Amino acid sequence: MERTIITVVGKDTVGIIAKVCTYLAENEINILDISQTIVQGYFNMMMIVDTGSMSKSFGDMSDELTSLGEKIGVVIKCQKEEIFDKMHRI
Repeated sequence: MERTIITVVGKDTVGIIAKVCTYLAENEINILDISQTIVQGYFNMMMIVDTGSMSKSFGDMSDELTSLGEKIGVVIKCQKEEIFDKMHRI
């Protein structure tokens, strides 16, 4: 299993979750855990996904999700779990 942390942040609009999840499904990326909140009109979502079955490189996936975010008006960031863990360890 190759776990990746995906964050999505921006103004809340209809279809953000649907568009991100459609991209993930089309690329055989499995959602392991998901949390989302809306605070005063701002959308925030964090996902832990398994990228072990996707055929693309991590860089291509990250670039495509960044581009998708720009199209739908949010910022999407991807980070491999091991790097995320090391950056947030005290």
